[in-house]
This record gives sequence, C-alpha cells and structure tokens, in this order.
Amino acid sequence: MSDPWDGPGGQATRDGTARVPAQRTGDSGAPRPSGGRSAARRAAREAAPSRGARARRGRPVRRGRRALRIAGIGLSLAILVTAGAGWWFYEHLNGNIHSVSLDGKGGSEKADAFGRTPINILVMGSDGRTSKADCELGGGCSHTGVQDGSNADVQMVVHISADRSNATVMSIPRDTMTKVPACKDSATGRSTAGYYGQINSALQYGPACQVATVHQLTGIPIDHFVKLDFSGVVKMSDAVGGVSVCVTDDVYDTYSHLKLSEGSHTLKGVAALEFVRSRHGFGDGSDLGRTISQHIFLSAMIRKFKSAGTLTDPSAVYDLADAATKALTVDDGLGTVKKLIGLATDVNKVPTKRMTFTTMQTGADPGDKNRVVVGSGATALFSAIADDRSLTTGSGKKSGAASATAKAKDKDKDKASAVPASDIAVTVENGTAITGRASSVAAALTGKGFSTGTTTANAPSPAATTTLTYGTGQKAEARAAAEALGLPASHLKQGSGTGLTLVVGADWPSGATWPGASSSASPAPGDAKAAVSNAHAQTADQAKTCAKVSPYKTVSLGGVPMTPAQAYAAARGKPDSDD
Repeated sequence: MSDPWDGPGGQATRDGTARVPAQRTGDSGAPRPSGGRSAARRAAREAAPSRGARARRGRPVRRGRRALRIAGIGLSLAILVTAGAGWWFYEHLNGNIHSVSLDGKGGSEKADAFGRTPINILVMGSDGRTSKADCELGGGCSHTGVQDGSNADVQMVVHISADRSNATVMSIPRDTMTKVPACKDSATGRSTAGYYGQINSALQYGPACQVATVHQLTGIPIDHFVKLDFSGVVKMSDAVGGVSVCVTDDVYDTYSHLKLSEGSHTLKGVAALEFVRSRHGFGDGSDLGRTISQHIFLSAMIRKFKSAGTLTDPSAVYDLADAATKALTVDDGLGTVKKLIGLATDVNKVPTKRMTFTTMQTGADPGDKNRVVVGSGATALFSAIADDRSLTTGSGKKSGAASATAKAKDKDKDKASAVPASDIAVTVENGTAITGRASSVAAALTGKGFSTGTTTANAPSPAATTTLTYGTGQKAEARAAAEALGLPASHLKQGSGTGLTLVVGADWPSGATWPGASSSASPAPGDAKAAVSNAHAQTADQAKTCAKVSPYKTVSLGGVPMTPAQAYAAARGKPDSDD
C-alpha cells in the first residue's frame, strides 16, 4: 500500500520503519549543505526557481482569478448601468409629462356590481399656435405671432367599459353650440362667468373647463383628459412608423394642404396632420365629415399599436413612449408613466372589433346655419356611454344598439325626431314636498342642450308617480327628454293638450337622473335605435373603410370653387402629401 507522502526519494516499510528521505537537489545537483537551519534556508533560496519561472508557472492561476475579478466588476457595472438607464428612462419620461388638475369638474365614474370602474377620457386636439412649431404647422401666425390661447377643434369622449371588454369613442363636432359654465384657468388666471357659445371655445379657460363643458352637455362623468397639439400629432404618427389610410378619390384640400391620389397611403408627420385636420376634403366639407375621417385614422393607428411588431420592438416602444409623453398634456390622474402604461394596458385589452367609433347626433342651429346643436338622438348615445352599455356584442358583431337603423318607419311614426334638443322645451312641475325639485331637473335638461324655454312650476296636486305627458305628434320629443333623464318609457303618456309636461313625483326625491336608471339594465329598443341612429357608427377592425372624398365644391384654387378631386387635377405640379 502506498503512502500519500511517498516520493522518488523514499518508501514506507510495512513494519513502520522509514528510510531517511533523499536529499533535495537544485539545478546544480549539489548536495544539501550542512550548517544548521540558517544554512538550510539559504540553500533552499538558492535552490528555488527564479521569479520569472515562478511567474510563468503561476500565470494560469492568476490569470483565471484576474478574469473572474474583471467579469465580476463588469457584471456589477452592467447591472448599475442597466438600472441607471432604466431609472433615467423612467424619470426622463415622467419629466416629459405635463399634467393639470381637474378639480373634480367632470364628475366621477360609477362602479359596477362587481366594484369595477369604467374609464371616461376626453381627448382634445388643440388648434393652438402656442409655439413656433405649431405656428409653422398650423399657419395663421404671420400677423399675430405665437398665440396664448387655443380651441378644442377635436373632442372625443373615450369610454372603456368597467370589464374592459368593449369601448366607445364619441366625437363631438367643434361647431356645436352649448352652455359653457363658469370657469377659471388655474394656469393663466383667465376666467369666465359662463356663456352660450361654440363648445370648442371652452378650452380658452383651461382643459378643466373643456371637461366641465362636455360633462354638463352629455351627463357623462369624465375624470380624465388627454390634450394633443399639432406637433403632437406629427410626433405620434412618426413614432408608430406611419398610419395606413385610404381615400375614395383624388383629394386636394387647399385649406389643410392634404393632397393624395385615390387609394391607400401610409401617412407620417405633416401628412398625418393634414389628414386629421382636413374638413373640406371629406364628407360634406363640414366638421361632421372630418370626424369620420379621424375615426378611420385612429382605427388604423390602434391596429398599428396592436400589431406584433410595434410593442415588441424596444426601439419602437422607446420612440413611442418618448413621443407620447412629450406630445401630451394630461390630468393629474394620468400624470405618471406608470399610470399611462396602465391606461395603455386597459385599452389593449379591448379587441378592435369591440371598439365603436361614433359621432354625436346633431341638428342645425336655428340661429346660424354654420353651427349645430345637440340632436334628439344624442341623448340615447349619452346614456349608453354613461350607463356603461356596449354598442357591440361579445362576438364583435353590432348589437341591437349598433345594428338598429332607420330601415323602416315606426308604426307609430315616433322614430328618432329630426327636431334638435335645443328646440324641445319642457314644463317641469314639482309634485313633491321637496323644495327645488323642478329646478334641479329643469337645469339637467338645459344642461344637456334642451331648449332654454324649459320652465318650472308647482304641480296642481301632490304626485306619487313621475309622469311625462306629451301632446299629439310629440312622442319622439318626449322620448328624447326621457332618455336624457333616464326616465323609463312606462312613465310617458299622451295627453290632450300640446307641449311636454314633466311632473316630478314622490318616487323621484333627489338627483337629476331617474333613480331607477341602472348601468346593468338593458336598453329599450327605442333607446338602442336612437343611440346609433345617424351616429356614423363603425368599429376599429374595419381596415377596408376608406375616407369618402367630398363630391361638393368645398375648396378653392386660384379663386375658383372646385371639388377636392378637381383641385387635385388642377394642381398636378404640387407634390402629394406622402411623396
């Protein structure tokens, strides 16, 4: 059996005796000198390998240790750099965001039976020339220079359902006339005691005023807003790599400068801005036509957001996040990157086939042919959004609300009235013992755009039940008023007189909305029909929908009125917007 200490100079014997170890030899082979321990140490040093030889033999071990140390330091630095870059990125994006308080002026959403809360956001497109960039993009600053006010030329109420299964986007035309409440802009100090005017003008008194105005008009609680200016549209369209749209004919809008040939195009930057700003190029040349083309653009952008290549590309995500946070002004509730990511996540949960785009129904303003007022059918659309009712089914097909159209006249000829809400006056009578009930309900009606001729009075006698009585041929107007208040159709009855009289009974002791109204209740067929009648409803998955170029002479070139297609042909020398 060998011993671990065996070596070439000696062996262990089985009987335990050991030979004397052989003498160590150096390079010279000289025997170990005598002279005690000191001499032995000298001999050992002399016999030891040179420093270079030691280094050569030790290098592999030391190199390995050094490599491990370098790798450890490198990994630590990488972690620090990555963490630092992530923190810088987060703080950089947070620093981009400009937020403003709403001070509760838009109300608050109601939770459903499971405690889930819908989201209602007012998206505003500002026409402000408040920077040199916006002056260059929007024009109109040659005499005034950079301006300090703006109007909300684009207004969309974006509703995301409490269960995140569906969404509705309702555009409000900028030419809508309504009451603007008393407001004060906390940033500029500009204020108003309230007035009757064009809805987009409320933004001059701050975003919170615009939110309050839309809330008062529609009754929809709105506790978030997003504001985008000209340069913001350019940045966002560039960040997603362009948005694909199509037009039904050659179009040249000499006002927005949009110039495109018939067919499909991918629009970026200024071209995208020209498309969403064009009101003379599409439809009838009014703001109504523009809202529809904007829906087509936004639907395409949403599809692009959801496409596989956009949100999985780190570079694209960074560019999008950086552009979005620089381009947007939001309320305090959305004023951090974390909250905006949460909002984007909620939007991403909704399938495009269940995102419905609509335009608020309008009627002609009796006092100005170039302005519009809230149409009677709009109250049903407002109620559908406020009550968190979907306009599509679970399969994505149009629901009873979205598919109901004016295919046939109602047997009672009480289809959605063409009479605008501003022409519908209601006499509201207090049939309770509670002071101020009639005034409260009347204010709710006028706040939703009903006639300022709406009056109040005390009922001839106490009433246990609320009723809305209407005259001959006025059922549609009565239904419009009932829908605005959430009053069930069972409370309507035809009388022998004329006009509309609402008696507030003891079954409605408080609030401006009927207490029986419930977000879980299914809409009545008439309500469903009115919700989308003339609302130009379409879903975001309709990729083949093209913007309809106006067939009317809505533009002018060289002082000559032309259709957008004629202007395109006459301006062959001008490059197209997407060239």
